[in-house]
Amino acid sequence: MSKTNHIKRSLNDKIVNAIIILFFSLFTLLCIFPFYYLFINTISDNDLVSAGAINFLPRGLHINNYIALQNVSDLGSSAIVTVVRTILGTALMVVTSAWAGYLVTKQKMWHRSLWYRCLVITMYFNAGLVPWYMNMMMLGLTNNFLAYIIPGMVAPYNIILVKTYIESIPAALEESAVIDGAGTFKVFTRIIMPLSVPILATIAIFGAVGNWNSFQDSLLLMSNRPDLYTLQHRLYTYLNTSSNLGALMSGSGGVSTQAVQNMLNTKVIKYTISMVTIIPILLVYPFMQRYFVKGIMLGAVKG
Repeated sequence: MSKTNHIKRSLNDKIVNAIIILFFSLFTLLCIFPFYYLFINTISDNDLVSAGAINFLPRGLHINNYIALQNVSDLGSSAIVTVVRTILGTALMVVTSAWAGYLVTKQKMWHRSLWYRCLVITMYFNAGLVPWYMNMMMLGLTNNFLAYIIPGMVAPYNIILVKTYIESIPAALEESAVIDGAGTFKVFTRIIMPLSVPILATIAIFGAVGNWNSFQDSLLLMSNRPDLYTLQHRLYTYLNTSSNLGALMSGSGGVSTQAVQNMLNTKVIKYTISMVTIIPILLVYPFMQRYFVKGIMLGAVKG
C-alpha cells in the first residue's frame, strides 16, 4: 500500500486559504441570514416580533402563524395559479427551447442564420412596457391565464444555451441514427433530449424561478381577474393593504388596544406569507443543483 502523498503548503498558502475560506464563509452567512431571520420571526412569539426583539434566536416557539394563513382570503387560489403556471410554463419553455435550439444547429434549416439572428437581437432591444401591454391586449392575453404561459415559451438566452450544448454532442451519434432511418423528430426525442438533460435541467431552474417569482405580468394584465392573481401579486397586494392600514391607524386617535395589536401582527403575517412563497423554490434547487454547473459550463462554452 503506498502512502498518500500530502502537498506541503507554505505559510503564505495557508494564510491565503484561510482568508478565502473566511471570506466565503462570511459571504454564505450573509446570503443565508435574511432567510433565517425571516423564518425565526415566523415561529417566535408575535409580541416579541412586533417589538423587534427577535434578531438571532427564536423565542416562544409556535407554528400558529402558518396555521392562521388559511384565514387569509384567496391565498389558496393564488397558490394554485402559481403552481400551475410554474409547472406548465417551465415544461413548455424547456420543450420549445430544446426544439428551437436543436433546429438552429441544422445547416439544412431554411435561412437558419437569419432566424437565429432575429432571435438573438431580441435580447438587446426591447420596445418598452407600453408597447408590450398594447401587444398583449391586441392578442387577447389580458385577463387570460395564457398570458402566463405563451410569452415565456420562447426564451432566447435558454435557446442559445441549448444550441451550444447540442453542438458539443458528437455528430456521429445523430448520423448513425439517420443512417438507420430515424427522422429529425425521432433523432431529437430519442438521442438529443436524453443527452441534453444537464442543460435542460439548468434552464428548467431558470424557468421555474422566473415563473414562481413573476408578478409584474399578473399586476398589469390581470386587473379584472383577481382569481388569476399569482402568489407574488397576492403578497404584494396584501403588503400594500397592511402598510396603508398601519399608516391610517397610527395617524388616527382613539384606536383600541385590540386594533393596535392587530395592526402590529400584520408584520408577522407579512413575514409568514413571504416565507411560504420562498420555501417551495428553495426546495427545488437542491434536487437540480447537480445538473446546474455542468449544464452552464457545457452550454456556455462549446466543447
